[in-house]
Amino acid sequence: MPFAIFGAAVALMIMLVIFVVKSLIIICPPNRVAIISGRSKTTADGRTVGYRTVKGGRTLRIPLIEQVSWMDLNNIPLEVSVLNAYSKGAIPLNVQGIANVKVSSNDSLLSNSVERFLNVPHQSIAQIAKETLEANLRGVLATLTPEEVNEDRLKFSQFLIEEADDDIKTLGLELDVLKIQNVTDEVGYLDAVGRRRTADVLKSARVTEAEKKAEAEQAEAESTQRAQIARAQAERNVVEEQNLLRVRTAELDGVARASEEEARVAGEKAKAIAEQELELERIELERRRLQADVVLPAQADLEARQLQARADAAHIVEEGAAQVEVFERLTNQYKAAGNDAHDIFVLNMLPDLIEQIVSTVNNIDIDKMTVIDNGGDGSALPGIAKQLPASVIAIAEQIETATGVDIMGPLRQKMVEGASAQNALPTESATAAPQIKAEQSEAVAAPSSVPQAPPAPPATNA
Repeated sequence: MPFAIFGAAVALMIMLVIFVVKSLIIICPPNRVAIISGRSKTTADGRTVGYRTVKGGRTLRIPLIEQVSWMDLNNIPLEVSVLNAYSKGAIPLNVQGIANVKVSSNDSLLSNSVERFLNVPHQSIAQIAKETLEANLRGVLATLTPEEVNEDRLKFSQFLIEEADDDIKTLGLELDVLKIQNVTDEVGYLDAVGRRRTADVLKSARVTEAEKKAEAEQAEAESTQRAQIARAQAERNVVEEQNLLRVRTAELDGVARASEEEARVAGEKAKAIAEQELELERIELERRRLQADVVLPAQADLEARQLQARADAAHIVEEGAAQVEVFERLTNQYKAAGNDAHDIFVLNMLPDLIEQIVSTVNNIDIDKMTVIDNGGDGSALPGIAKQLPASVIAIAEQIETATGVDIMGPLRQKMVEGASAQNALPTESATAAPQIKAEQSEAVAAPSSVPQAPPAPPATNA
């Protein structure tokens, strides 16, 4: 029993705690604002207020000190209408429209709505907002003509929103939508404007219709004219094209003939060029054949002859050098001989002189010589024999006359010396005779023992 009482007491306490906590926790939905008043608070602009607000969240209130009030943030629909509101030009108009307002959730405007509409029903808020918008509507209508209001309602709504925005915000409200539905008047101004415009439209339509009809007829006539002109132009173009075709055909025929002639000339030219090239090839082949058969052998023979001539010239130069050396030595011997050098030189040339003298009678052939002895004493043949020494002496005298060299002088000197010796030594005459004869023979042969001068070297080309 005591346990049951204790359990009941605990349950009661828990329920009491839950109730107390629930009564102290303030949970605010997003479409409402909780205004907790009872304590002072300094706002962001430096003002001190005795309340605090909670939007879309939760908080705890202090019991017995703070109390909670609620404000809805839902839209408040309004029907805005004004009757006999004078527009620009003193024309009374009737305007009907709709608007949606709400309590502002902006912190800077929420304080205005809290101060003005806390615990105020929606009907009162809607009535205040409606009266404010109607007043603003009358003010905007006074600045616009009926035509502007009726024709450009979007512009009219924009002006109205700009005019009413400051007043609505001063109340702590926000204007979400403002639309003009209908614009009428009781004096028939808009009807008259409509009829006038209708008449203008009808007039414009009739004028436009007539103009369009005239334009259509004119366009039709112009089309007919253009068609005829186009037909004539087409026929002229056809004639011109036919003429151009004939001219072009003639040109093409001329071009074709010219091309054929050019092709024929080009063919003949190509043929002539080919024949010329063939002839050049033949000339080149003939030149190469002559080069191989004549020029190259001639060049080779020329080079061989040049080499042979160089070899012969070298041989001649060497022989000339040898003869020069012989002449130099012979000259030195002549210089060493002194005054007898002239006689030695002439005696050295004596064989050649005798050969030249003898050659004068080389062509005389003596087939047979008959000796007649007139006296009958046999003295004819010895007489002929005696003529031979005389002939030798005559030849020697001719040589002496030609060269100035006394050939017989040494013989005479030898004979004089032999006679003197014979007279001095009679007993030796028998043995001296052979010696005299030997000396005479030696004297006769002496010129041939002198070295002969070599023949002059043949003239050579440098």
